[in-house]
Amino acid sequence: MKHTTHLGVRQHIVSGGLLMVLMIVCAPVCANESLRLDAIEVNGHYDNAVGTANAASEGVVGTALIQHRPTLRTGEILEFVPGMIVTQHSGSGKANQYFLRGFNLDHGTDFATFVDDMPVNMRTHAHGQGYTDLNFLIPELVHHVHYQKGPYVAENGDFASAGAAHLQLANQLPRGIASLTLGSYDYQRLLFANSSRVASGNVLYALELNHNDGPWQVAEGLRKLNGVLRYSEGDASDGMHLTAMAYDNRWRATDQIPRRAVQSGQLDRFASIDPSNGGTSSRYSISFNRHQQHALGGWELSAYAVRSQLDLYSNFTYFLDQTTMGDQFNQRESRRLMGVNLRKSWFTDLTGMPMTNTLGLQTRYDNIAPIALASSVQRQRTEGIRTDRVQQSSVGVFAENTLWWHEKFRTVAGMRYDHYQFKVNSQLAANAGQVSDGITSPKLSVIVGPWANTEFFYNFGKGFHSNDARGTTQTVLLDGGAATPVTPLVGTRGSEIGMRSEWLPGLQSSLALWQLEMDSELVFVGDAGETTPSRASRRVGVEWNNHYRLNDWLLLDLDIALSKARFTQPAPEGNAIPGAIRQVASLGATITQWGDWFGSLQLRYFGPRPLVEDDSIRSQSTLLTYARVGYRYNPRTTLTLDVFNLFDRKASDIDYFFASQLRGEAAPVNDVHFHPVEPRSARVTLSYQF
Repeated sequence: MKHTTHLGVRQHIVSGGLLMVLMIVCAPVCANESLRLDAIEVNGHYDNAVGTANAASEGVVGTALIQHRPTLRTGEILEFVPGMIVTQHSGSGKANQYFLRGFNLDHGTDFATFVDDMPVNMRTHAHGQGYTDLNFLIPELVHHVHYQKGPYVAENGDFASAGAAHLQLANQLPRGIASLTLGSYDYQRLLFANSSRVASGNVLYALELNHNDGPWQVAEGLRKLNGVLRYSEGDASDGMHLTAMAYDNRWRATDQIPRRAVQSGQLDRFASIDPSNGGTSSRYSISFNRHQQHALGGWELSAYAVRSQLDLYSNFTYFLDQTTMGDQFNQRESRRLMGVNLRKSWFTDLTGMPMTNTLGLQTRYDNIAPIALASSVQRQRTEGIRTDRVQQSSVGVFAENTLWWHEKFRTVAGMRYDHYQFKVNSQLAANAGQVSDGITSPKLSVIVGPWANTEFFYNFGKGFHSNDARGTTQTVLLDGGAATPVTPLVGTRGSEIGMRSEWLPGLQSSLALWQLEMDSELVFVGDAGETTPSRASRRVGVEWNNHYRLNDWLLLDLDIALSKARFTQPAPEGNAIPGAIRQVASLGATITQWGDWFGSLQLRYFGPRPLVEDDSIRSQSTLLTYARVGYRYNPRTTLTLDVFNLFDRKASDIDYFFASQLRGEAAPVNDVHFHPVEPRSARVTLSYQF
C-alpha cells in the first residue's frame, strides 16, 4: 500500500501541522497474532523518526515544511531530498538539472520521480533520457514527499539507482487559498485552490497562472497555466481518488554562454547569443487510485494516462557548424503514456515471527510519434536530421518479504524482474527495428535496534536504467559511419550502511555510507541524435542529515553530502566523471510562529565539479541564501516576503566545458560555458484563506 511502509505502517502526514509529533508503530506482535495495519496521522514537518524507515537515507517531508520554505522554481521541491541540488541551464519551461550522490543526473536519469504513482521521468525523450519536468506541479497541493536513496526498494524500477521521490497530492485543503504574488523581473503568480464536500467525497480544484521575464536581457516571457481537479473518497486506510491535471507553458530561453565572452566584455552575464531559443510544452493527465487495508493485509490499484508535447529550440555551440545562420536546433515530440500498477500485501507469521509479504505488478506503455531532431533558424525548421516513431512497453513484477526475527531485528528481502520491448520506426531504415531485454534486481535490507533510540541499517540492491530506444536499434550514425546498438537496460549495484538516532530529545539524525557501481555511463544524446559511449563507473559517499526541533516554533536543519565518482575502466584522458557532484551542504532555520510572525533562512552550498576527465578544469562552487519573512494579519490573511540570492552572489547554476564558436571567431574554442544564478530578487505574496 502506498500509505504503508514495509514495517506495515507508513506514517500519514496531515497538512497544516505546526508541531513535530513523532509516532512509531512497529512494536512486535504476539507469536500467533496477525500483524495489523493501522493508519497513523502525524502533524509535523518530518517523519524520519526511529522505526519509520528501512534505510538511514529514507524519509518523509510533510506539507508544513514545504509551505514554510521559499522556492525559486517549482522543481526545487526535490531539494527537500537531502543532498539533492536542482538547477537550470536554460529556460524555465524545461526540466531542471538535478545532482545527487555523485551524479550529474542531467534532467532526471537515475533518479525516479512519481506524482500520485504517475511516473514523471520520460523514457526515450527528445531532449534527455529520464526527462523530469515538474512544472505541472502546484506546490501548495503537495501533501508529502517520500524519498528513498539507492536501489534498495523493490517497488522502484527504472531510473531509481540514485534514488526515488514519491510526491503525494492532498485530497483536501484545510481552507481554500487565494494568493497573488508579485516580484522582481515582472514575476506574477495567481493561485486559487479550494476543496469542498460533494456527496460522500471531496472535490479539490486549483488554478495557477504564472508569468516571469527573469533577469535576462532577452525577457523570458514565461506564460504558464496549471489546473487540477480531484475527487476523493475515504481515507488512508480505505479510499480512492480520481485526478485530472492540465499544464501549458511557453517561454524564451537564455542558454549557457561562454566564459571568454563575459571576461572580454563582449557579453553581459545575463545576455543571450541566440534570442530565439525557447519553446512550448504541455502535459495533460488523468490518474486513478483505489486502496484498502485491513487486519489481514491490503491492496492498491492505480492507473494513469498522460498526453505530453514538447517543442524546444536550443543553440549551445552558436556558429560552430553553421557560420552564417547559426547552430540552433529543434527537438520535438508528442507522447501518449499510460500504465497500471497493482500491489497486494498479506500479514502473517512464520513460526511465531511476524511477517509481511507483498507482490506487485507495474506496466507502462509509451507511444512517441513523432520524436524528431532538426536544424532551425529563429524557430524555423530548415533541415530534418532524424525523425522516429517509438513504441516502448515494460512489465515489472516484484516480491518483497519483511520478517521480524526479533523485536530488534528485521529483514526486508525483495526481488524484481523487468521486461522491456522497444520498437523503432526510423526515417533511415537501417536504424529501425525491434529489441527486447530483461533484467533481475535482488534487494536486501537488514535493520537492527533500536537501542538508546538508535537503530542500524545495512542495505544492498541491484537497479537499472533503460537506454533511449533509438540507441538500441541504431546501426548507422548520422554522418554515415557504423554504429553499435547499445545495451537496452544498464545494471547498477549499490550498498549502504547507516544509523539513525534520536538520542538527543528533539533531534533526528542519520548517517549513511554508500557506494554505487554502474555498468556504463553511456547515454543517447538527444541534442546530437546519437549515442555517446562511456565507461563503467563507481561512486562512493557519506551523508549526514540532521533535523532539530529546538522548541515549538523553531526548526533547524543541517545536511552534508560528500561523494567521489570515478570511471573504473582506465583511459588516457582520465577517470574523473565530468559534472559529478562532490560536496553539498544545506543549513536551514524555520520559524513556524513567533507571535504573528513566521519565516525561514536557507543556505545551500554546491561544490565544484570536474568538467573534464583528467580533472584539470573544474566548475565554480555556488553558495546561495534564500530568506522568508511573513506576517499574519489575522488567521486568514498573511503577507509574505521571499528574497532569493539574499547576498547577491555571482555564481553559476551550471558549468560545462566544450567547444563553441562565436560570430567573428575564426575557429572553435574550448571553453567553460555557464548559466548564471539569478541575482538578488524579491517576491511578495498576499494570501487569503477562506
